[in-house]
Amino acid sequence: MMIKLVHMDESAFQFFLGQATRDYAEDKIKAGAWDPEIAMKLSEEAITQSLPKGLNTDGAYLYSIVEISSDSQVGYIWFNVSEGRSGREAFIYDFYIFEPYQSKGYGKQAMIALDEEAREMNVTKIGLHVFGQNNRAFELYKKMGYTVTDITMSKDL
Repeated sequence: MMIKLVHMDESAFQFFLGQATRDYAEDKIKAGAWDPEIAMKLSEEAITQSLPKGLNTDGAYLYSIVEISSDSQVGYIWFNVSEGRSGREAFIYDFYIFEPYQSKGYGKQAMIALDEEAREMNVTKIGLHVFGQNNRAFELYKKMGYTVTDITMSKDL
């Protein structure tokens, strides 16, 4: 199994936008950060603010993750690149492997492809945020060399 990162076209972007908006709202609800009544509205606002020109937003890179042998899309990744303290830095805003392809190595392959793509862009550091309840992603990121830089915790009373 081999994958490649392919720049999203408008059709893939519209699919991504719908799914990413729903997923982000659900994650924020699960984390206890947003009220379910307004979560979709807040998610739409956040994503629109981060991608004001959609696919043409400066510094934003949106890719479909495609399995080479079948040419099937198995997920997507969105990251931004900006100038940071130590040079060019990338930040992963969204990374998702579709359910049928999860736990089969596609996530790891996508992270390797991302590293290669980032190096070609002269990126020297990649950051990301992972929700506390997403242990599968947390474990993948640790395996891929990411280290914890901050932890926010809470408990319900």
